[in-house]
Order: sequence, then C-alpha cells, then structure tokens
Amino acid sequence: MESHILVRGFAAGSATHVFDALLSVGFRLTRVLTNHERAGLSVTADRQARVGVVGGGIRGSMFARAISENPRAHLVAICDQSSRVLQGAATSFDVPTYGSVEAMVGAHPELTAAIVATPDFAHRDAAVVCATHGLDLMIEKPLATTTADAEAIIATANKSGSRIMVGFENRWNPRFSTVRNLLRTVDGGRLITQQVSLNDTIFVPTKMLSWAEKSSPAWFLMPHTLDLAIWLSGTQPVSVYARGHRGVLAGLGINTWDSVSATFTMNDGSYVVLNSSWILPETAPAVYDFRYEIQTDSTVFHIDGANHGITQYGAAGVRWPQCAVFERSGRITGIPIDMVNDFVGFVREGDTDVPTHEDGLLVTQAIEAVHESLAEGSIIELFPHVHKK
Repeated sequence: MESHILVRGFAAGSATHVFDALLSVGFRLTRVLTNHERAGLSVTADRQARVGVVGGGIRGSMFARAISENPRAHLVAICDQSSRVLQGAATSFDVPTYGSVEAMVGAHPELTAAIVATPDFAHRDAAVVCATHGLDLMIEKPLATTTADAEAIIATANKSGSRIMVGFENRWNPRFSTVRNLLRTVDGGRLITQQVSLNDTIFVPTKMLSWAEKSSPAWFLMPHTLDLAIWLSGTQPVSVYARGHRGVLAGLGINTWDSVSATFTMNDGSYVVLNSSWILPETAPAVYDFRYEIQTDSTVFHIDGANHGITQYGAAGVRWPQCAVFERSGRITGIPIDMVNDFVGFVREGDTDVPTHEDGLLVTQAIEAVHESLAEGSIIELFPHVHKK
C-alpha cells in the first residue's frame, strides 16, 4: 500500500507515535469517501458537525480523513500554508482548500467546528480566528506554548460561546483507561509516585519537524505524560524542578534542548517524574519510546506504550510495528480516530467527556514552569491557589 504522508509547512502534528503507526500500516490518503459519496449518510437535526481542518500534515490529514469517514460529520474545507500540502489535500478529500484560516472561515459560514493541527507554537492565531467565528474547537496538545496564548484562546472562546476540546489522545488509549479504573478500586492503593519516560528518536527534531527549534522535548512530549499523570491520579501539580541537556541538536544547528527531566510535587503529596528526550538513535525499534510506572502503597503498574506486542526482525534490524492507527474495510480506525469521533459527539451533543480548555491551560502553565525552572535552576511553585490535600 503506497504511503502519502506530508511533513512540512503545517505538516507535522504533535503525537509522533502516530507517525510510526501510519507508516507501519502503509497509511494512504489517496482514497477516501468524497462529500458526494457521503450524501446518503445523513446528519441529524441537532448541531451539525461541519468541520474545517487547520493544518494538513501528518496529524491534520489523519483527522481530515477521520471526519470524512464519520457519517455524523461533514468535512467542509482544509487550510494550510503549504501549497504542496493543499494540492495533496484537494486530491485526497475533494474539498476546497485555503492558504489561511481567515480565508477558510470567511468562505464557509456553514462551519460549526474546526480542528487545529498546526505546529504547537502556531495554535493561538488559528484558534483565535476560529473561536471569533464561534466554532467549536479541537486543538492538538498542547493548547498553547505560553500561558498568555492559552488564555487568549480561552477568552475568545468564552466571548463567542465556542467550546474547546484539547487533543490529549492518550486518554483514549485502553491501556491507560484500564489503569485509571483500577486505581479507583479499593485495591488501587494510595498513590506514591508516577515515573514516565516518553522519548523520540533524533529523526523527529532533525527530519520530521521543520520547527523543532521553536519547541523542546518538554513542549513536544511532556503534555502527553503530564496530562496522563493528572488524569490517572486526579491530582494537580503544585511545584516543579527541572534539569536538562543541550548540545547534540545545537551541534546540528537546531538550538533547543536535547532532553528534559521534570519532577512535579502533586497536591496529594505524591510526586511525578517525567523524562523526555528526542535524540535517541534512529536504530531504535520505533520512532518513540514510552514507559510508564505507577507505584501505590499496595500495587505497581508497568505500562509499555511503545511496544504493541509485535516485534519484527529483518534485514533492516528490529522494529515494533505500531497499531494505534490502522485500516479496516477501507476505513481508518484506532486511538486518535476514537478521539476525533468523540469530538464530533462533543460538537453535536456537547455532553461528551473530553479534555477541556481547563485541562489544556493547566498543562500549558505547568510546562511553562518547567522551562522557567530550567532557566533559573530552582524549584518553581505552581498555582498558589491549589493546596495540598
């Protein structure tokens, strides 16, 4: 099966494990249901999910396909700054394409929702334009890369009545939802620590992302793990101390952190250690490595997020084929697709349990504090209004 994946301009989304998963199934975008073919799949009379996608790269293209194949939604248009990306999107989806968010929303007053899948640092501008027009939003994690940007998005949404869902997709991973449920049982015990390593190979900042210098392992990877730590435990961070390393990427002309380690004290007295690096060798069996350990006073959970139970040995070495995204009967399915489908439900019914702007703001504030700690070399107190239990 031929692969048609775009990775430049607005081409790179934020969850790199999906990149490997798409490659492992030979993901293609060259044949999806067109809007004409979907005409027989009616959307009911409640608030319709007429969706525009902002950013047509790896993640945006996947989201667009998920919307186009959802009988309860309608893919209206796609916008991206890259003409090459737009040409591919027009061919794949048979929808109008635009070079700016303003042009897309201006041309389509029928839009009710938008998915923002731009590079992380560009979320504010795209989200504010869409929210100004009253569109419900699914914004890729992180909500924004500064607290000021996150608050601007939220203020605009509050003013227009837009609702925001943040794409913390690991909440849809059955491994983590299973552990969350177990932690809430009598046998789950009192939480002591969560220790998490989420790393990428050096392929990601050097070849996959054109904007790695505007990011860091903390911004690109830790929103996944910090949101999980908060969601799994029901706690919030009250302080953080971070350390990091620079040099490898700087030597390649990319001025950003190679690795970051952050220790959060939570408001229940437990602590969370997050480790993220994006300089692992490309010979690693997957483009990312994800190991999660939870210790309570009565039990321990080990979760391997990168090894999906398949190991392939061949001339090119050892690899772990990914199963987070796959095709069945010509349709795309998997963890991020479940997330998109719940966004459709969020738009239409509004009562779906999804990560909100409050979750997104909390994570942005905390990761911003990680970088403040890196700069100052000291413990940063978070959210003085959050008291220890």
